[in-house]
Amino acid sequence: MVEGLSHITFIVRDLDRMETILTTVLDARKVYDSGADTFSLSRERFFLVGQRTNAVWIAIMEGEPLPGRTYNHVAFKIPDTKYDDYLARVRALNIDLREGRSRVHGEGRSIYFHDHDNHLFELHTGTLAERLERYADGR
Repeated sequence: MVEGLSHITFIVRDLDRMETILTTVLDARKVYDSGADTFSLSRERFFLVGQRTNAVWIAIMEGEPLPGRTYNHVAFKIPDTKYDDYLARVRALNIDLREGRSRVHGEGRSIYFHDHDNHLFELHTGTLAERLERYADGR
């Protein structure tokens, strides 16, 4: 039986640049840096995002960026009261902020941005329960 999410890995050209995004926007805490050692495919760093008991492990590894952009993405939950703060964090890094998709009232707000390696991130204020409840109401 699957117990839950283990980790998310992003292949990035520049570990330092991605570390800046993770620590500035997501308040990530770096817990490992391979330095010149490579236990896996290339140099790597590990981060924790979120509260300690529910933190998400993010690994970044050096490599070639994605060839293009898609809507495939990872979404992180943020409180609605902090929406403007997170939007300012993304804007301060001058990374590619993407217009959010059209939404119906009650399903939460989102901030989308691409990193320098074509990964799409979402910062979302809603929950699955809220979305399902809203969708059950119809348009």
